[in-house]
Amino acid sequence: MEQADLIWMNGELVAWEDAKVHVLTHALHYGTGVFEGIRAYETERGTAVFRNDEHVDRLFRSAALYYMPVPYTREQIKAAIHELIGRNGLPACYIRPIVYRGAGVMGLNPLDAPVEVSIAAWSWGAYLGDEGKTKGVRAKVSSWRRISGDSLIPHAKASGQYLNSVLAKIESHKAGYEEGILLDQHGYVCEGTGENLFLVQDGKIVTPSQTNGILNGINRQSVIEIAKDEGVELVERDIARAELYLCDEIFMTGTAAELTPIREIDDRPVGSGEPGPVTKRLQKVFDDALHARDERYLKWNDIVAVPAKTA
Repeated sequence: MEQADLIWMNGELVAWEDAKVHVLTHALHYGTGVFEGIRAYETERGTAVFRNDEHVDRLFRSAALYYMPVPYTREQIKAAIHELIGRNGLPACYIRPIVYRGAGVMGLNPLDAPVEVSIAAWSWGAYLGDEGKTKGVRAKVSSWRRISGDSLIPHAKASGQYLNSVLAKIESHKAGYEEGILLDQHGYVCEGTGENLFLVQDGKIVTPSQTNGILNGINRQSVIEIAKDEGVELVERDIARAELYLCDEIFMTGTAAELTPIREIDDRPVGSGEPGPVTKRLQKVFDDALHARDERYLKWNDIVAVPAKTA
């Protein structure tokens, strides 16, 4: 991780190395936190936070689902993100806001523990590598199933729930793959460890629906809108595991991964074994949207002035 200068904690900017929490922080013991992953890009119009409003809205919705009243308004959080980027002098960066239960209460009832908020930002390149974005990555179907809505809340981006993804990520990594794919409780295709999945067959796209236990990613929503604008047919439905091996193309979307093709699953090549035409077409439009090069999607770019760092 490339360290920045400052982190925003409970309304104040503190030095990176001083951004600490108590060892009895409730979220550390029980996973009682929710977070977002957001990216800002360097564009000709200035530094642009991609879909900042939507990310902050989801942060508040996730917090509400876990009974955590955020002690700041949405506008205050968005302003804090702008300030943090500017004060750190980051023309492009990854942003991690987190809302969590702090220290003061131990035990499974968290309601008397304080709700705290921190925001960090740092420079972070392609999550699955630059080569992965151009040539595609290798993935395997994990033996671990995605958590179901009967047990937790897949629609919330909650800290503790990511133990599910951690297990699948480690399993795929130890087996020599870049990413893991989780099935839902019924055996249908769900998502990657931190990405949404899209399959292409005969020029048409299918993607798991929200009833498959997915997190409804912001970049997922963006690509669905882009596909519609580009005239590419897209259907949300149950997807059988075998379809992963029979389709022409597969790609993933996520804030960290952006839009990354999958070239191989379980040692089987996807289509030709290279990113296909639909994937490359949508990847180009999506990349233009991220960098404020497409007039149709400028509404997604939240421009923030980033002053130069002082010596």
